[in-house]
Amino acid sequence: MSLTKDPERLYADEFNADGTEKNKIRGGTLYLVTTPIGNLADLSERAKKVLAGVDFVAAEDTRNSAKLLAYFGIRQPLVSYFEHNKRERGEIIANRLAAGESCALVTDAGMPGISDPGEDLVKLCAERGIPVTAVPGPCAALCALTLSGLATSRFAFEGFLSTNRGERGRRLAELAGDTRTLIFYEAPHKLKTTLADLYAAFGDRKISLCRELTKLNEEIVRVTLSRAVGLYDDREPRGEYVLIVEGASEQPKETEFAGMSVVEQVEYYISQGMTKMEAVKACARDRGVMKNEVYKAVVGIEADKGE
Repeated sequence: MSLTKDPERLYADEFNADGTEKNKIRGGTLYLVTTPIGNLADLSERAKKVLAGVDFVAAEDTRNSAKLLAYFGIRQPLVSYFEHNKRERGEIIANRLAAGESCALVTDAGMPGISDPGEDLVKLCAERGIPVTAVPGPCAALCALTLSGLATSRFAFEGFLSTNRGERGRRLAELAGDTRTLIFYEAPHKLKTTLADLYAAFGDRKISLCRELTKLNEEIVRVTLSRAVGLYDDREPRGEYVLIVEGASEQPKETEFAGMSVVEQVEYYISQGMTKMEAVKACARDRGVMKNEVYKAVVGIEADKGE
């Protein structure tokens, strides 16, 4: 998508009517500066200019950001701003902005405010009337989405699922009927569990597992959830993952399983790799009935068969 087809207009838009530069650093402003998600060449010229021109840089990890700035020959004061100090440090940053200083907020990789505490700093600035602007660039979620081979016209970003089993299960149950393409982030040590949970909640549908995006060893694995759960049986996942999951079918499940009894539908899910209880949950969800109703039907048939 292009917002303008006129390159002269695009160039002219960098300057005000009086000829002054629009991209000049403004005091009292928070700049959300997007950093590379893997390939250092993706840091934009505007991002370099802002990072070099602000009064200070707030970083999720000052060690990583110091290395990035040093690589580009940028030497600006760094302050830490991360999940465990965001309340106290957010106040300090907001006060410095209100006093007229300029600040660039960066995350470890990608766009600040997406699955990181930058969201809270932006809210704080908005509440206090402090100007905030973005310096756009790479975003792992959108990069993975466009590479996934799945629908991109409608999608929902879910980020990291809760580590609380109950909350996680409830959220996946809510998403099971969502027809939009779903985007999740996941760490390597939790990937196997997450894939199993997605399969149990959604049944079998397409998924793209994206890792090392923009790097030399970039990998996009396009499979179904039933195959994905066994991908790492003989090896450990490595790197941060973006999971792109196909949305639910627009066709109602009642039509999809028309002609099947409750027991036949449960048996179908079991044949696709689900456990009995996972199949019972999926069948109940599809039919909009209580799980115990499906379970009683299955147990009753098994009792009649003498199983």
